[in-house]
Amino acid sequence: MNDSDSRSKVSLDTLLSLMADKYRRRLLLALLEHNPQDDEDTQVPADVSLEDEELADLQVHMTHTHLPKLVDAGVIEWNEAESAVRKGPKFDELRPLLNLMRNHADELPDDWI
Repeated sequence: MNDSDSRSKVSLDTLLSLMADKYRRRLLLALLEHNPQDDEDTQVPADVSLEDEELADLQVHMTHTHLPKLVDAGVIEWNEAESAVRKGPKFDELRPLLNLMRNHADELPDDWI
């Protein structure tokens, strides 16, 4: 990413698109609290409990779809070799939406977070 890419603003439509998937939301919310996410299974948010088959399927989706989408937008940096995810240069553009969701989690439907 060059300097002009890191300075350009992410549109609201793009931000909402990035947050359209509940697993991406959970990962982004986890990054609010802990940066980097470098646990063994950071590709899957820690609060997700799934059967083994579902977990393997989710890990594939995170690796091939969700994480690359967040990387492309500049909101995360992902070191695949180390299974580490950390805030990217544009993470702060998502912060107000993430804080809003976190601060009002008790008022939101369960499947939103």
